[in-house]
Amino acid sequence: MAARSVAEHYRGIDPFTGEQLELWVDGAVISREPLPGAQTVSDGGWLVPGLVDAHNHVGIAPGLGVTTEQARAFAYADAKAGTLLIREVGSPVDTHPLDEDPRCPRFLRAGKHIARPKRYLRDYGVELDDPATLAEEVRRQAAAGDGWVKLVGDWIDREAGDLAPLWTRGQLEAAVAAAHESGARITAHVFGYDALPDIIAAGFDSIEHGTGLTPDLIDQLVAKDIALVPTLIQVENFPGIADGADRFPAYQANMRKLYAHAQEVYGAAREAGVKVYAGTDAGGFVQHGRIVDEIAALTGIGLTPLAALGAASTAARDWLGVDGLVPGARADFLVLDADPAQSVDALRRPRHIVCSGQRL
Repeated sequence: MAARSVAEHYRGIDPFTGEQLELWVDGAVISREPLPGAQTVSDGGWLVPGLVDAHNHVGIAPGLGVTTEQARAFAYADAKAGTLLIREVGSPVDTHPLDEDPRCPRFLRAGKHIARPKRYLRDYGVELDDPATLAEEVRRQAAAGDGWVKLVGDWIDREAGDLAPLWTRGQLEAAVAAAHESGARITAHVFGYDALPDIIAAGFDSIEHGTGLTPDLIDQLVAKDIALVPTLIQVENFPGIADGADRFPAYQANMRKLYAHAQEVYGAAREAGVKVYAGTDAGGFVQHGRIVDEIAALTGIGLTPLAALGAASTAARDWLGVDGLVPGARADFLVLDADPAQSVDALRRPRHIVCSGQRL
């Protein structure tokens, strides 16, 4: 990380408007007005707001037991790849201590996953013996997070041998009401179809994964303005997940079917106008630092390079309520040598990554 004692100046092109953009950095914030004595660090290239990973878990790794320092290392890996804003949708570890580190991305957290006993990865989240207490737990996790709550909407039911919902419609509606009354938004992990109708009808704010979406449910997402974070590079792991579940042949077949139709489902969602955002699901099967792979995968479902970039920068920031390159905002941005509107690969070789005003 480059140390500095004077204000810095960056000039480049905004790829979303094509206009020249000038930024001054004083401390950890952006100014759009010239600052006396500022050093011009970069003149030319393209300026992009810090990338957004809208589905990430720096507090999770295979085997659990993640320490704060391990979570910090994961966050550094994400920042090095250009991810400077993370929506951490569930973590068994409280990662708030990372907020004091200017080399870490900014975080919006959802507290811990909320699930049922034996209906999610063991010890990853809160397991409710009594599903009638869901709304109460939602309030607790909203207080522990930074504006989001995360439910496990479906998971393998060992008796059924396949994916099945964890909650009733009434419980989901109460959860949404509790989240919104607490000033938080609420999202759900959902792989299959069966849990989706009630989650969508209950008015969740976003869906994670969503491989079980059907045309009628996609229309409902549009009508209700429910966002989708497809985690495309995680979906690539579905065949391997299925291969490791020989005890549950119905589940294996379902996961393979969901994988086989995922591109078609996501393409239909994009075409219908569902708001789609980039999320890697880093922390389990997916390594940290792969946000550009997720952005590239979004072009595979029909987004242009510029739209895919927006899904991981400007549009995602607007959705999450976090400013981009405006005066007073935290100074998180990338300087690129090539136009990302022409190729996502421009993001793989940034000239500079500025995180909280400091060059990484």
